Order: sequence, then C-alpha cells, then structure tokens
Amino acid sequence: MSDELPELRASDSDRERAVETLRYAASDGQLTVDELEERVSTAYAARTRNELDRIVADLSPAPPGHERTVLLKEGPGGDRWVISIMSGHERRGRWRIGPRCTVLNVMGGSDIDLNDAELSERVTQLNVYSIMGGGEVRVPHGVDVQVSNFAFMGGNEVQLGDELAPPGGPTIRVRLVSVMGGCKVSRGRKVSRRELREAERRGLDR
Repeated sequence: MSDELPELRASDSDRERAVETLRYAASDGQLTVDELEERVSTAYAARTRNELDRIVADLSPAPPGHERTVLLKEGPGGDRWVISIMSGHERRGRWRIGPRCTVLNVMGGSDIDLNDAELSERVTQLNVYSIMGGGEVRVPHGVDVQVSNFAFMGGNEVQLGDELAPPGGPTIRVRLVSVMGGCKVSRGRKVSRRELREAERRGLDR
C-alpha cells in the first residue's frame, strides 16, 4: 500500500470557480470558443482539485473586482412579469426587476440573467412557473440566494456552490414550480457565443 495521501476531491464550487476563470479568459481573448467549450466540459468532469488547477494553469487570473457589484436602487418600478407562451423571452444586461416578479413558461422558455440587473428592493422574490416548458435563471455573486423548488413529471437544477454572501446584502428568493418541464438556477454570468466570437476576433487582431 502507498503512503502517499490521495488528491483532494473537487467540490461543485471548485468547478464553478474554474469555469468562471475560463469564461473570463475567453472574454479577454486568451481562449478561443472551441478551447473554452472543451475546457469547460473537462472542468465539470474533473474529480480532483489538481485536475482543475491544470486546466487553468496557463491562463492569467481575472483582476480583483472584475465582477460588478450588485446594483441595488430601492424604489418603485421594475419588471413584474415575464410571460412565454409557445415562445421565448430573454432578460439580460441592464434592466430593473420589481420586488416580486413572476416568470411564466407555457410550452416555451425564458432566460433570466440578474448579473447586471437593478434590484428595486433589498429582498427580491422571483417566481418561475414552467408548464411543459422551462428556462434558466442566473444570479450574481455577492447576494444571498434562497431556492425552493417543486417538480412534477419534470425536474429543476440548482447549481449555486457553497459561496457565502456578505451579511447585510441583497437577497434573491427563487421559487421554482415545474410541471412536465424544468428550470435551472446557477450563479455567475454566461458568456454568449457572439461575445466569445468577438473576443476571439480581438485576439486575432492583436
């Protein structure tokens, strides 16, 4: 028997941190689209921390504070409904969300990205109902996220890692109800293929 200690197993939060590094590297022109997709797949399949370290070893780290601070501007206004019936909707970039917002997906889907959204209250309630449909909700770093979910003949996926939000910050409560459908909740921003193509072109022009 070997006396060597086994390698430390990677947690879901370890994988998410590695993927965030990869996404930043792609947006900065360090990786092409194909390289990003390949490394992200490898990162999610990694079993140990050493495997994750090797995946990002040749990349420059993201500068401190590259993630935007959550924007909280208390007051009236903000979107309260996002309805997708046999269609699709996307909310991303700079937009204002009301203290209570209901997302309804009926034989359709929606992508809700809160990373650059303006919160109108310290506690935001987001209700997502998916009936033969589904979607994705992306929440920013630095906020307390509380998720409750129910699924019947469907399924919901929650990938938030073990990040602890600073005390006194905003809270986002997400309620998922899915019937023959499903929704995914994850933390951090998603880099679109268009943004990745632009980053790749910038890298080739240097």
